[in-house]
Amino acid sequence: MRTTQHRQRYSQRGFTLIEVMIVMLIVAILAAVAVPAYQDSVRKGRRASAQGVLMDVAQREQQYYIDARAFTADLADLGVSVPDDVSDYYTITIELEAGPPPDFVVVATPKTGPQAVDGKLTIDRAGKREPAEKW
Repeated sequence: MRTTQHRQRYSQRGFTLIEVMIVMLIVAILAAVAVPAYQDSVRKGRRASAQGVLMDVAQREQQYYIDARAFTADLADLGVSVPDDVSDYYTITIELEAGPPPDFVVVATPKTGPQAVDGKLTIDRAGKREPAEKW
C-alpha cells in the first residue's frame, strides 16, 4: 500500500523549477534571434515600397518634362499620392536643379522610428539610385 501512495504522489508532481527555467531560456534565445530578423524584414519591405514610389515619381517627372518643358517639385502636379504605408515612414520630396541641363532628385527621407536607420533614398533624372547598397 505504501508503494501505491508513493507512485500516486510521484505521477501528479508536474514540472520542476529547473525544467521550467530551461524552457524559458530556450524561448528567450529563440526570441533574441527571431525578433531582430523579423524587424529587419519589415524594414526592408517598407524600403521596397518607398523605392517603388520613388521610381514612379521619377518616371512621371520625365513625362511631365516632355509635356511642360520643365520639371516640377509638386507631387500633385505629377498626379502622385503617396500611399499610407510609405507616408507613415518616409517623407517624399523632389529637389530641382536649374541646370543647364535642368535636373531633379526624388528623395525619400525616413521619419523617426524604425525606418530611421535606413537613411535617405534618392533617384535622379538619369536613374542613378543612392545609396547603392540599399537598392
